[in-house]
Amino acid sequence: MKFSLKILLCMIIVMALALGFSGYYFVNYVFETSVEREVGQALDESSILGFAFETAALSVPATYSVLPDSTVEEIAANLEKSGQGSGRLIRIADEGKNVLYASDGFETDEQLLALTDENTKAYQITQVGNKYYIHTGTAVISLNRILYLETMRDVSEVFKEREMGFSLYRKVTLVMLLSGIIIMHFISSFLTKPILLLTQATKQMAAGDYSYRAKQVSRDELGQLTLDFNRMAETLEKNIIQLEEEIEAKEEFMGAFAHELKTPLTAIIGYADMLRSHKLDEEQRLMSSNYIYTEGKRLEAMSLRLLDIIVAGKKEAVLQTISAEAVFDYLKDMFTGSGEMEFLFQYDEGEITAEVNLIKTVLVNLIDNACKASETGGKIEVNGYALQDGYRFAVKDYGIGIPEEEQHKITQAFYMVDKSRARSRNGAGLGLALCTEILKIHNSELEIESETGKGSCFSFVLPYDVSMQTKEGGDENDEARD
Repeated sequence: MKFSLKILLCMIIVMALALGFSGYYFVNYVFETSVEREVGQALDESSILGFAFETAALSVPATYSVLPDSTVEEIAANLEKSGQGSGRLIRIADEGKNVLYASDGFETDEQLLALTDENTKAYQITQVGNKYYIHTGTAVISLNRILYLETMRDVSEVFKEREMGFSLYRKVTLVMLLSGIIIMHFISSFLTKPILLLTQATKQMAAGDYSYRAKQVSRDELGQLTLDFNRMAETLEKNIIQLEEEIEAKEEFMGAFAHELKTPLTAIIGYADMLRSHKLDEEQRLMSSNYIYTEGKRLEAMSLRLLDIIVAGKKEAVLQTISAEAVFDYLKDMFTGSGEMEFLFQYDEGEITAEVNLIKTVLVNLIDNACKASETGGKIEVNGYALQDGYRFAVKDYGIGIPEEEQHKITQAFYMVDKSRARSRNGAGLGLALCTEILKIHNSELEIESETGKGSCFSFVLPYDVSMQTKEGGDENDEARD
């Protein structure tokens, strides 16, 4: 059963019970009020008749010391005549509760008469055929006699009104239930619409449409649930897209890696076969040997960089403190004097805390990339700044630059903005991926500023408290592994 139908059924049951109990209570309340009113009037009428009987008995001649039975019957008959048309019946009994006079149609048992005495008035509601009466009994003392006066007052109309009230209320209840079913159907459909939309959204997502979003049709708890569901769906879609991109990146990585291996290996095999099977002059032999050596060294460098990436992603930095001057002296010795580029080294004095060999690897890769992005003789600036929270290294070139849409991809392994240019200079696209992993274990990150045709600036900051941060990071990783 649908949830909306369950809500509708529950509301109908509650409504039916509420109308039923309230109607029964209301009709019964009106009925009981009417009965109490009729009982009061019947008792008052009984008292008035008793007083009238006593008054009439006072007019009996004084020759009687005791009221005769014939006089009792005469007075009773006169009282009955005076009340003709009122639906009132009377009966009078003597001291022994023997009936002396009774109106035509006065048919009832003598149970009430047995309960009536000098000090007690009694009444009961009795049914005679299809009619209902209020039967009252009271004692009348007149001329040394104790008589018992009973009256019967027709209250059938009160009971008919009750039946009419119940009948009318049943009809009203039925109409209200039918109207309520229609209204409640629309209400339950409106209340459950967000759930229906969420169900449709889950079916769409289960079918693979992760971009589908449920429409928010209210601002209550269900509306908030819809909003939270859409946020969850958005996060799920981003994660799936990220996973797909990672899978695609891995496929590209494998393709690029296979290509990087195949190209130099093909040339190495070809030149080696030439050396093995042909007689070459000294120049050709030297050229072939040099190509084999160069491509072999490139394969070695690429393999070592891949290994560095794997290792750098798993280990913690072994920290030591060294002056920034020592790092820049190392870079000057490595790059100046080649004559291919113009290098400018400027730095502030200070100390850094890091795994020095890894940081040197980062800087060497950044400078190497700057050289590949620049024309021969281009200018490369390597700067160092002592900041308040750490020491910043920056490598700037004035080469080809990087398009803005490519900047978030260049730290991926084997990704190259200009593949032909990078490969012509023995680039494999691994340098920045290695730099990113090394900087992660130093609680730092690579910052990139670049503009196409105007050059690029790669920088990072080594925090002074990297030791504490690395230790905390290590503890968190340990906890995560635990």
